[in-house]
Amino acid sequence: MVAGLAVVGLGTTVFANLADAATEGDDLAAFDPQLTTTFMNHRVAALTPLVRAITHLGEIWVLTALTIVVALLLRFFTQRWRPALFLTVGMLGAAALTFGFKLLIGRHRPDASIVVGTVSTGFSFPSGHSLSSAVFFLLLAALLWHSNATRLTKLAGTAAALLLSLAIGLSRIYLGYHWATDVLAGWTLALTWLALLGTVQSLKGERVRGGEDRDRASLG
Repeated sequence: MVAGLAVVGLGTTVFANLADAATEGDDLAAFDPQLTTTFMNHRVAALTPLVRAITHLGEIWVLTALTIVVALLLRFFTQRWRPALFLTVGMLGAAALTFGFKLLIGRHRPDASIVVGTVSTGFSFPSGHSLSSAVFFLLLAALLWHSNATRLTKLAGTAAALLLSLAIGLSRIYLGYHWATDVLAGWTLALTWLALLGTVQSLKGERVRGGEDRDRASLG
């Protein structure tokens, strides 16, 4: 629980600094144009279709559909609502955080001329693809660790979740949809939100265990 609160505090601080930099165009945000140019200069025609396919995994409609399907599967196979509810709350929170901070910061995206694909007209900070995909895949990894899967399966699932989150975030810079600090902020906010969810779950678990201990003591 203490570790979770520490992550929440650190993540909030880092995100606030990134938001300030994005607003003022200084600190890390000052390097955004240079990083965008670097990604543009290293685009590979043969690789671009793969990157576009990866970035589609972070689309809101794709993640929404996946959340519904996975939540139903969790309910069916576990015979419990809590895992499905945990995933749903996590994704709803990610969507709310994305929408709220985009409106609050109001940062414009890179110039449309550099975008590979359909141009998006929404605000840029934080990257919703980066935030929501990281929350989704890392929540699945967390649920896997609370299952009866083998340790190797859990490690492989966690590695896959991290790689997918990283790939989707980097694809947003590569394709010209976001500045690097947008993506970094999305990852930071995702980890902060996940740490908060984990802390709340830990508190609930301690409360339940405390109640059970009191019941056993009274019976004894």
